[in-house]
Amino acid sequence: MFYGNVFGWKFTKQETAPVEYYHIETKGIPGGLLKRPAPVPPPEMGTNAFVCTIETENFDQTAQQIKETGGKIAMPKFAIPGKCWQGYFLDPDNNCFGLFQADEQAK
Repeated sequence: MFYGNVFGWKFTKQETAPVEYYHIETKGIPGGLLKRPAPVPPPEMGTNAFVCTIETENFDQTAQQIKETGGKIAMPKFAIPGKCWQGYFLDPDNNCFGLFQADEQAK
């Protein structure tokens, strides 16, 4: 699975849930994943939900892993001055997500 390969997350299907649902174990905050209840919109339609952003210790290294694992750049790396490096990607199912690396020297 894409997110397991890139971020090291572990997914456990919740067999008793009334829908296809997975618990996610991460190095930080745990989460959950619900199977998309509708078709994936065409790329030109943009995002149809909120965009999750994930913190990484090394933006460039993680971005490379994303690309090698089948992800694509949606918006290249940019600085939020004095805060972080930020960028956006598409996973292999065309879901958009953000990536950031805290860096007070970003400019």
